[in-house]
Amino acid sequence: MQETSTHTYFEPKTILCISAHPDDMEGWAAGSLLQWIDQGAAVYYLVLTNGDKGSADRSAQSAELTSTRQTEQKNAADLIGVKEVFYGDYSDGELINSPDVKRDIVRIIRRIQPDTVITWDPTMIYCAELNLINHTDHRACGQAALDAIYPLARDHLSFPELLNNEGLEPHAVKTALLINTNTPNFVVDITKTIDKKVQALHQHTSQFPDIGKCRSFVESMASVCAKNQNMDYAESFVRINID
Repeated sequence: MQETSTHTYFEPKTILCISAHPDDMEGWAAGSLLQWIDQGAAVYYLVLTNGDKGSADRSAQSAELTSTRQTEQKNAADLIGVKEVFYGDYSDGELINSPDVKRDIVRIIRRIQPDTVITWDPTMIYCAELNLINHTDHRACGQAALDAIYPLARDHLSFPELLNNEGLEPHAVKTALLINTNTPNFVVDITKTIDKKVQALHQHTSQFPDIGKCRSFVESMASVCAKNQNMDYAESFVRINID
């Protein structure tokens, strides 16, 4: 990972987090979200898939898993202080950057009118340093979200039914923050919020049943992000200030 520049203060007012699955934002951005909420930011989630495949339990059924994971997401969001969670109903593992997905994202952007959107970096296919292959849903989510931010949410002639039938005015997002990236340029010191981040991620007990392993995962990833930054734990992003 390349060296990043640390911004000591960032004060978003309204943040929309666009994720592929329940637990995405807790794993990659909760430490920062907790700080920004403490500064007064209003945070919203849009979770595009229903999480119906994310289990190693051979007895798990998709409908039951969807209900479980949405409950877990609500519990985690409540702990962090998220205002509202919106859900898509796309099947886990099958998300694509389609017009329907982009329309769903544009709808929520125009409804919430965030100055900042957090989503996945669609260019991160794998990271050899971390022995990580990025999930196909993450990449599709990130690309659809960026397409929605620019130009679709901004232009009134894009998805005109949202304006004509639903009264949703165009909106220009000012800042995009991309998670899980090989090319970060912005880091946030989460040393003071990492304990609550662990608690939030542990709400997803279907995915992280062991609190010790959950803490180990969070601390390990946060240590990597904090490398060469003169801090203990961090979250890193690509920050794009959109003109």
